[in-house]
Amino acid sequence: MKRIVILLLCLLAAGTFLFAGGAKEEAVKPTITMTVPWAGPELEQFLPVVRAFEEKENVKVKCLTYRGEDLSAVLPAQFEAGQSLGDIIFLWDWWVKKNDQHAVDLTDIWAPVKSAYIPSPAEAGGKVVALPYVMVAKPGFWYRSSFFEKNGLKAPANWDEFTSLLKKIGGISGIKNPIVTGNGVGWPISDVTEHFLITFGGAELQNKLIDKSVKWTDPQVRKIFENRIIPLLKEGAFSDPVEWTQAIELWWGGEYGLYFMGNWITGMVEDAGDLGVFTLPGAKAMVTGQDWAFIPKYSENIDLAKKLFAFMISKEGATIRAKQGGKLVARNDISSSLYPKADQAVAEAVSKMETTVLDLDDSIGGDWQRLFWDQLKLLWVSPDSLDDVLKKLQAGL
Repeated sequence: MKRIVILLLCLLAAGTFLFAGGAKEEAVKPTITMTVPWAGPELEQFLPVVRAFEEKENVKVKCLTYRGEDLSAVLPAQFEAGQSLGDIIFLWDWWVKKNDQHAVDLTDIWAPVKSAYIPSPAEAGGKVVALPYVMVAKPGFWYRSSFFEKNGLKAPANWDEFTSLLKKIGGISGIKNPIVTGNGVGWPISDVTEHFLITFGGAELQNKLIDKSVKWTDPQVRKIFENRIIPLLKEGAFSDPVEWTQAIELWWGGEYGLYFMGNWITGMVEDAGDLGVFTLPGAKAMVTGQDWAFIPKYSENIDLAKKLFAFMISKEGATIRAKQGGKLVARNDISSSLYPKADQAVAEAVSKMETTVLDLDDSIGGDWQRLFWDQLKLLWVSPDSLDDVLKKLQAGL
């Protein structure tokens, strides 16, 4: 009997020990879920900001990569059910404004930073519904400095020098086409097309195409395509569309000489110090844009999500992000010296422009954006379809 009692006491003691040990285990950290538009190197550049916040606040931040096209298709049904994929969601500002009834008012976290911010917030329904995070710029054609030096090439100062450069690159052994055409759902082709429209039509033309006061069948628009883009397509200056991340690898490997891409490319190559970039000669405006985010009112962690969002756009958070490169922070109180070398070059290119303009297809959005992408992909492989393409773009508005 005595042995049984001792055994029971030992078991009780062991249970007490296990219970006490369990109590000492680290408590489950609060978790914030964030949908982001980045993957791979782009996401890696953002994660130091996340890690700093996690350590500062003792929380867990989970990042899920989603394309805007996919989010815009699934969120309405989720919101209708009172649910959300994330506590913070990155998506186009125009979409959030259109669906402002589902967004939390962010005025309280915008007010402390607005004097230092370059872009304005997205407002609808009398509230701030989305905030810009990092900025992207689409400065022009990227090249490897080592490739230019090896082959005696230099950035062009006028259109004739540009076309001459393309011919020289095309004559280099191993080059398939002077320019590689990146393609995803269609946006890389739309970016280079907009660069031509802005260079030869000015910022005013871009803005009028966005507000639909100029038609796609307008002679000015057609002339830019006919005289600048179509001849290059027919001469083989551009490659056929290639998946855009694969295009980076092929271009970097020497199969192509130039690649039109946004400044995020600096974080997607082996050696950003070997990058050079030039705009089309004569360009006085450049597309810049922002990655926008909002907090859905169906989040179960609204206060914590606000805290994370406030850290991301603070000077502390922006300083961490600037050091990673790949994107430009949207604050004017961050020294350009914090950026890696290639990103400093982009900032300088932006500063030389008379103005910046909005991304055309992102601004119009909706079904027309997909039409724009599809028609440009068609044009790239069938240049003689120009008139049909322009008519369809106009009819689709």
